[in-house]
Amino acid sequence: MADAGMLRFHVPEPEVRPGGTPDFSNVTIAEAGSVPRPDIDVDPRTIRDMAFSIIRVLNRNGEAVGPWAGLLSSEELLEGLRNMMTLRTFDARMQMAQRQGKTSFYMQHLGEEAVSCAFRKALAPGDMNFPTYRQAGLLIADGYPMVTMMNQIYSNEADPLKGRQLPIMYSSKEHGFFSISGNLATQYIQAVGWAMASAISNDSRIAAAWIGDGSTAESDFHSALVFASTYKAPVVLNVVNNQWAISTFQGIARGGSGTFAARGLGFGIPSLRVDGNDYLAVHAVAKWAATRARDNLGPTLVEYVTYRAGAHSSSDDPSAYRPKTESDAWPLGDPVVRLKNHLIKLGVWSDERHAQAEAEILDTVIAAQKEAESHGTLHAGGKPSTREMFEGVFAEMPPHLRRQRQQAGV
Repeated sequence: MADAGMLRFHVPEPEVRPGGTPDFSNVTIAEAGSVPRPDIDVDPRTIRDMAFSIIRVLNRNGEAVGPWAGLLSSEELLEGLRNMMTLRTFDARMQMAQRQGKTSFYMQHLGEEAVSCAFRKALAPGDMNFPTYRQAGLLIADGYPMVTMMNQIYSNEADPLKGRQLPIMYSSKEHGFFSISGNLATQYIQAVGWAMASAISNDSRIAAAWIGDGSTAESDFHSALVFASTYKAPVVLNVVNNQWAISTFQGIARGGSGTFAARGLGFGIPSLRVDGNDYLAVHAVAKWAATRARDNLGPTLVEYVTYRAGAHSSSDDPSAYRPKTESDAWPLGDPVVRLKNHLIKLGVWSDERHAQAEAEILDTVIAAQKEAESHGTLHAGGKPSTREMFEGVFAEMPPHLRRQRQQAGV
């Protein structure tokens, strides 16, 4: 009774620490095909339970089942598999390049390839993504040149961003990829504002906001939900829950809401959770949300339940905060393997063709890497001109910058 009346401070703890046995018993997984597909114009109040389930299409046998299945042809699925394999190979080569000192920094997508690759195929030309640093699949799946991506990573003489951005912080208006910001969550409210502007202009383009589980603790996330719900902005609000915000497990940012999707319920926003390692499910949910936005029905919040199998970045060592075998225990599997098995089940793919595709993709990525490195890397070869520091900001350069440029001799 000595503690009666004493307050206790609560700090959420992960299920297991390094050296322990991985435990995902807290991840409740619905049967594939069991979650209904509501009408596009559904009243959000009638589907609140979808914020606490997980939409899945691929079952354990590699079959596509349920009401969310059947939207993609075999050819489209094969393209999706190739895009994910390309992203994974691209990652491996660029991670190696960072270790060789050819670039200062890199971030992989290992285990999360389906989220961005499948989502991109649900959008239309002109739609704008406001991504974080782990959505390069949006570019890969849209045919953006790998050489150009590598030039940006190396900050070389052909870098389209002239060395002004941290490696992997790409930008391409033509491919609907807004400039990545190193400041967490800023893009979320920007996406909503862009979507509102599109609606004000009577345009047809929609926006997609992206954020990681940890960054939902930032105030910009909540501000975005306020504006999106109030003005019915044509935007898809994506939350990628990969279980870890650098070394902080997702329970810290999630708080007591139960799921990240549940954050949208208080704003009256339809909120869904989807198996982020299921290419078919990600595409189907993205298409549903994008159609709602385009039909003037307002925003949708989507939580992608996935797992960051690699390190947070090239500066991170995940073994310091989670068991080394945790990724192997993740119950939703590997997105590349799952789509591969589905295509084999359909009779349009095989282990032999997969191995051949891996070799072909590796050759393509290596060829792109050699071309990019011919323009320079971090410590060798061509670099952007110092003059570029002074360009691209003002329509008419102010006198003090002209003086500084003259003093620099550029």
